[in-house]
Amino acid sequence: MKSVYDFIVKPLEQRYDNVKNIDGKQLVVNTNIENHIFVSKKAVVVSTPAAYDTEIKAGDHIYVHHNVFRRYYDVKGREKNSGTYFKEDMYFCSPQQIYMYNNKSHLNYCFVKPIKGIKDIHNKKEIEYFGILKYSNNSLERVGLHPGSLVVFTPNSEFEFIIKGQRLYCMKSNDIALTHEYEGHEKEYNPSWAASG
Repeated sequence: MKSVYDFIVKPLEQRYDNVKNIDGKQLVVNTNIENHIFVSKKAVVVSTPAAYDTEIKAGDHIYVHHNVFRRYYDVKGREKNSGTYFKEDMYFCSPQQIYMYNNKSHLNYCFVKPIKGIKDIHNKKEIEYFGILKYSNNSLERVGLHPGSLVVFTPNSEFEFIIKGQRLYCMKSNDIALTHEYEGHEKEYNPSWAASG
């Protein structure tokens, strides 16, 4: 069973990622299906497209756009699957909806780790629009931006992901606006709740 142009995927665990483990107890943090923040972005590939070859193979774990698994209510209040639903917990996923596979960024996506705010300068837990590049891609590496580079990204370009217990921002290569030299005080910021998933 293959789609012509799309991948066929299924949730890695479940469609929604709304349970956190805190001190050995499970806490349900959201029961609303419409909130995109709690839709699982972790998937496993069931089959690859028939029309072209790809490095992504059946069985690979990938991170996808939240709308792949999302449910919603129609105008009559009926709960519906997203337009990507295929059958039996399987969904169509276009290549542009895949952000990461096998710990590698896909297409022109990259992942940035936020930087901890400096209390003397900022009154926020993290410095807005600054981060450390964690997962680069070919286009960024061609211009010298490798994992560990200190970067500035454009406002409202980031999507939040939890990957290996770390909160990361996913964005496109052209959302990276500047690169900086380290000044010595920069520290990665990871909220405690990110590691509890």
